[in-house]
Amino acid sequence: MAWHKRLETWAKLALALLASLLFWRPGRRRSPRAPLPHPRRVLLVRPDNRVGEALLTTPLLRTLKAHVHPPPEVHVLVHAKVARVLQGHPDADAVLAFDRRLRWLGPLAPGIRALRRAGYDTVVDCANWSAPSVTSALVARMAGPKAVVIGPGLWPVSLLQSVSVPSRSDTRHEAVQRTHLLTPLTGGAVARGLSFREPVLGDTFRSYLATFSGTGSRRAVINPGGRLGERRIPAEAFSAAARELLSLGVVPVVTWGPGEEPLARAVVAGAPGAELAPATSIDELAALMRAAGLTLCNNTGPMHLSVAVGAPTLAFFLRMDMERWGHADSPHRMVDLTPVVDGRSGAGLEQRVAEEVRSFVAGRVSLTG
Repeated sequence: MAWHKRLETWAKLALALLASLLFWRPGRRRSPRAPLPHPRRVLLVRPDNRVGEALLTTPLLRTLKAHVHPPPEVHVLVHAKVARVLQGHPDADAVLAFDRRLRWLGPLAPGIRALRRAGYDTVVDCANWSAPSVTSALVARMAGPKAVVIGPGLWPVSLLQSVSVPSRSDTRHEAVQRTHLLTPLTGGAVARGLSFREPVLGDTFRSYLATFSGTGSRRAVINPGGRLGERRIPAEAFSAAARELLSLGVVPVVTWGPGEEPLARAVVAGAPGAELAPATSIDELAALMRAAGLTLCNNTGPMHLSVAVGAPTLAFFLRMDMERWGHADSPHRMVDLTPVVDGRSGAGLEQRVAEEVRSFVAGRVSLTG
């Protein structure tokens, strides 16, 4: 870790310690085994700006609606950039874009004042379970001055909580660890699986999807992009995947996000017969993935979106914790290509990707008959 990052980390930890003293109130800390009052209005806090992080909160929304009786009113606080991801979700009564203005004012900041006026009786800090997240912990504590605040059992942010939940020792899976935070409210019951709203589409994109059923050919979505270039496999490997799909009678539709159209065109150029998708909103991408019924991608936000809409997903991981961030449950498959890319300098990568595609498609055919 660079020295300035280390310094920033220590400063944040010191801030958490100072805040725990300033916000201390007698009787606020709860015993881990003490029953909690029934929540009527719950705020989930996850002010992260990544699409995947927003989608990873959806099992918590479902858990609160399905396993707390009667179901509470559930609000979720997210980064303004990803509020669109959760807007309209059937289990979210309100999606709030975090107002970051004048955060240094603490409880007097405009965004924090609005949250305090909402009168939440329970606030859940849905933060990192493996390392303390000071910003999220501070927002959670300030948003609910009289609320029961639940969060990961990590020092020193645990000092800001009413109930600290130790991480599970039997899994590293992110969605499972995150829903585990709600077990003090549910008695242990949690929902599994990501979810997404019914996509909102315009007539033009509906007409585009209608051409899928009209041609009679099978399709698969290939999304070769990713937020971090060093964690995505090269375009040539996705072209190899597209060629393999074509040999199996499946037409690849290559999708792309902002700034990724050249990458998508490179994949299409390497696989004659593949199709370039039009520009898509997140709703249109979700509908396209669901209509195609098969997705190939890197470990990115679109991977989580594909899983959330139920499309069988083959995801390639590179230099990331696959056990933590992947979705290994059927009908999905996660493949770690780090040993191929780093250990063998990429030798045999295209062949390995083609083999994984062939095996995954064959498995889908056997399941569907």
